[in-house]
Amino acid sequence: MIELPADVLHLLDRLEAKAEPGTFERVRSAFVTLFADAMTPLDDSTIFVATGDIPAMWIRDSTWQLRPLLAATGSTGESERIIAAVSRRQAKYLLIDPYANAFNIEPNGNCWHRDFEDQSPWVFERKFELDSIAAFFDLALRLYRVADFTEHLDETFWLATEVCLELLEREQQHDPTSYRFVREGNPAHDQLSHDGFGAPFANVGMVWSAFRPSDDGCSLPFLIPANTHLVVMLEWLADAASEFNKRDLAKRSRTLGRTVRRAITKHAIVGQGPDKRYAYEVDGLGSSLEWDDPNVPSLLALPYLGWCGLGDRRYLQTRNWVLSRHNPMFVSGKHATGLASVHTPPRHIWPLALAIQGLTAWSYDESEACLELLEAIDAGTGRNHESVNVDDPNQFTRPWFSWADMTYAHLALRVHGLSQRAD
Repeated sequence: MIELPADVLHLLDRLEAKAEPGTFERVRSAFVTLFADAMTPLDDSTIFVATGDIPAMWIRDSTWQLRPLLAATGSTGESERIIAAVSRRQAKYLLIDPYANAFNIEPNGNCWHRDFEDQSPWVFERKFELDSIAAFFDLALRLYRVADFTEHLDETFWLATEVCLELLEREQQHDPTSYRFVREGNPAHDQLSHDGFGAPFANVGMVWSAFRPSDDGCSLPFLIPANTHLVVMLEWLADAASEFNKRDLAKRSRTLGRTVRRAITKHAIVGQGPDKRYAYEVDGLGSSLEWDDPNVPSLLALPYLGWCGLGDRRYLQTRNWVLSRHNPMFVSGKHATGLASVHTPPRHIWPLALAIQGLTAWSYDESEACLELLEAIDAGTGRNHESVNVDDPNQFTRPWFSWADMTYAHLALRVHGLSQRAD
């Protein structure tokens, strides 16, 4: 158990003076539960972060769970050291297996499913998700850029960076036979199509991904939100590598980032004239998947990822489409409207996507409305679940999903003007 640090307590005191009691209590509970139940300090001075009611640490989830903590940085240094300890744990995990998305607290062999004969006992699940690599860079480099904190940018970080960059360069020229993922008897979305190798594609400069941030298989292997996030992270990495006098790493990062950016511009845009917008997935052969998934990275989250500003025209065109009935994943019901997923039951929207809608809204009124809706559909639990039935919020999946709780907390801080360092 880790006690709430003084800088977080101060942040919560400031929120209490501004927010409604119910909002404050939900945010306080999200932080307390993160520190007391999700975080575990380890003997090597790193911190393991469980995603919630699943006892494993996802690289992606842990990054977004910790992002609101940046709002407390800049005073005592306690939050900086906690974020750094999580970042160092992520680096150690990726040195074990950069293709894995989730890891155990110790090499106990626990796993969602043993999908590879040589799967490490540290690995809980080995789904290659491009957004996991981008998320690793995001946590480490955002802390550096926001707080000018460097203790975690140690030899292990740079070794993990080399390993991840080699993986990205390899998967930019993906060998179709190099990665196969089949789970016999499981739903189609829990594995890859085409006998486990994924859909046909043409290497066009983006980085191939097997799975989405939902842990569902990609229909088409170039996941646009993950590639946009990656571009931003490669640019940040190039800057940091230059500042640490790692010139070759900086050059490789910048070159890869430019190539992926050009490929997104050329292959990721769909629609005509004023209706041009981003696709969710493409294959480089001319096919595209036009929807948005409620996980992050998503098209809705592009400003949250740093790809563009809130008022970017292409983003606003995409956002308007995503939050409309044109998006096959858009669901409206008696109690709520939002984005659904094939990962969860029909007519279940994700509170996480509602929080991202609020965090990327141009207007204060929309952000506040998203916050109020999240509080209205929590089934009286004070928590934000994985998914909620739009016709009956008492039907939900996952009683404790720390990522959704902390993204809600970020939105509450933003609505009350306290989130600048986390934004």
